[in-house]
Amino acid sequence: MTRRKKHEDEADNHERWLVSYADFMTLLFAFFVVMYAVSSVNEGKYRVLSNALGSAFGQARITPQVGPHNLDQVAPPLPLQPLQLRHPRSRSNDTLRREKERMTAMARSLLDVLAPLVRQGKVRVTQSSRGVNIEINASVLFAAGEARLTAESNQALTAVAAVLKDDEHAIQVEGHTDTTPIATTLFPSNWELSAVRASSVVRLFIENGVAKQRLTALGYGDTRPVDANDTPEQRQRNRRVEVVILSELPETVTELPVYPSGTR
Repeated sequence: MTRRKKHEDEADNHERWLVSYADFMTLLFAFFVVMYAVSSVNEGKYRVLSNALGSAFGQARITPQVGPHNLDQVAPPLPLQPLQLRHPRSRSNDTLRREKERMTAMARSLLDVLAPLVRQGKVRVTQSSRGVNIEINASVLFAAGEARLTAESNQALTAVAAVLKDDEHAIQVEGHTDTTPIATTLFPSNWELSAVRASSVVRLFIENGVAKQRLTALGYGDTRPVDANDTPEQRQRNRRVEVVILSELPETVTELPVYPSGTR
């Protein structure tokens, strides 16, 4: 009985190799399927990738000719042109140049509309890194000790507003006086007089289409003279309103180091 059972077990053991053989064949089949899938090129996806790269780098689009049945007809690769990458400093210089050209064009337009007053020496138009500055003598705009614009000044300021209203630069209107003191009910000092004069010009600009968000009124009194205050002519020069169209040129910012006490 024991010998018969041992014989049957040995017969069963001889047939188990078929299971391992079947597993091996299955794995081998899966391996060849994966290899075939990897070797096949998806033409549609390749074309989308090629077109996207061509658009990004300005190169000619390449249509793939590769497939599982025409590997012997692969087109030779097109020569790639070197990319012309612009240095950030070059882009910055272009921006600076365009902004300077815009400000110069605006200065010329303002000179044209204010030409009669410029020739009389009552208006000066200058340009700097800060922007375009229009210096208008107060005698053109106001009576002595007053902050209400005269009828004659409306024509000149309206012409200036026509140039500025379609622009987007910020505008700063500054009022200045000479050192002659003033003490009236409306203007206790030159500070109030200069500030209200600047506000009068701002209000006229707004009425003529200049966006109020772009405008700022400042009164400096007699603290920023452009001439001495010794003669009537010099004091007249200091009594003025300046309209500054502020440039969008970036300013150079330098961070100052903190020095330990006693090191300098």
